[in-house]
Amino acid sequence: MSIQVEGTIERKAVGTGTWALVSKDGVTYELHNPPADLKQSGLSVVVEGQVRDDIMTIAMIGPVLEVKSFNVVK
Repeated sequence: MSIQVEGTIERKAVGTGTWALVSKDGVTYELHNPPADLKQSGLSVVVEGQVRDDIMTIAMIGPVLEVKSFNVVK
């Protein structure tokens, strides 16, 4: 099932480092293979994607979100 999340991109220094989306309501999603254009700390975005319950990560900072598309919020 696809979800839409609005928030801010952050680089988390956990393990080798990972990219995260911190939603407006405070939920941190770990981004799974984010596109290069999304890898910018401080970027405000709306991301559409799927939460992947079948993936475990080293960082384990929150639900894993596989990005399908995104839009930058001005």
